[in-house]
Parts: sequence; structure tokens; C-alpha cells
Amino acid sequence: MLTLHLTQIDALNAAVRGLEARLGDRLEPFRAVAQRLMTIRGIGPRAASVLVAELGVDMSRFPTAGHLRSWAGLSPRQDESAGKRRSTRTLSGNPWLKTTLVQAAWSAVRKDNTYFRAQFLRLKARRGPKKAIVAVAASILTAAYHVLRRGVDYSDLGGDHFNRRDKAKLARRLIARLHDLGLAVEVRAA
Repeated sequence: MLTLHLTQIDALNAAVRGLEARLGDRLEPFRAVAQRLMTIRGIGPRAASVLVAELGVDMSRFPTAGHLRSWAGLSPRQDESAGKRRSTRTLSGNPWLKTTLVQAAWSAVRKDNTYFRAQFLRLKARRGPKKAIVAVAASILTAAYHVLRRGVDYSDLGGDHFNRRDKAKLARRLIARLHDLGLAVEVRAA
């Protein structure tokens, strides 16, 4: 039995290698675009191949990144009636693209001091890890849209982007947190 299973595994691995070789030949005209997409954190060779295959390289059919996110199924639903919020599940979209982007997002959030990790940690505290990872996947898709549309490499905003963006808001939040802990704080500019 063990020999039979190992033979089947070897046959499947050979078939996968053959498909990857054929896929590599077909993607040769798009190699430069795939290399540019791989500058995005979390996007490797296979994810770049999926992005090129599912999206193409011409982003003119999507007026904005929001249109692309909606087409891919990474935008939350806005289902509200009579002041009551109903389902906020993501839209149904391209399942291959959505799955690949979520896997790439998990990879991206494991790298320290990146924008995607900071975004994930910020959202995970309020919404939970699954919703946070879908938001990171949507951010990766937005980055891919701009990389493809402008023809430039991705530049990461950094892990301290949210702290740099609004220092006064961060200070108020931290002072409120200390106040909740029962500490009185006097704040002066450094």
C-alpha cells in the first residue's frame, strides 16, 4: 500500500512540474510584469502568475482600485435597510484570485515592520483576524492595481505609517488608555 501511495505522489509531482513548465512558457511575455508584482510583500512567483492570469496587465477596464476590489469580491457589502445592518459578508467574486490574495496576505503580515502587518494588527484588535486578513488582501489588490496601472515597483509605507499619519490622534488614544487604567498624565511637547 505504501509503495502504491508513493508512486501516486511521484506521478502527481511530475504532472505538477510539467504544468508549471508549460505555464512558465506561456507567462514569458509577462515576465517583467510578474517581477514588478513580486515587489509587493507577500506576492511570490505563483501568486504573481495568478494575478497576471486572472487580471491581465491592462487596468484601463477598471476606473478605480475600488472597482477592481469589488470585481474580485474583496469589498464588504453595504446591506442596510430601515437603519438595520444586515449581512456584511464580502461579495462573491473571482474565487481563484480571492483565495490567492488571502494566502498572500497571510504571508505579508508575517514580515515585520511593513504596512500590511501594521494594518493587520490594527484591524485584528477591533474586528478579528479573519476580517483583518481580508482587508489586507484588499490592500494587496489595491497595490497590485497601482503597480499594473502605473508600471512602477511597489514601495512599502512602513510599519509606522499609521503612527506618522496622525500623531495627535495617537496621543489622545494613548492618554485615554492611561486614564482608563487609572493614571493621570500631563502632556508637554518634547
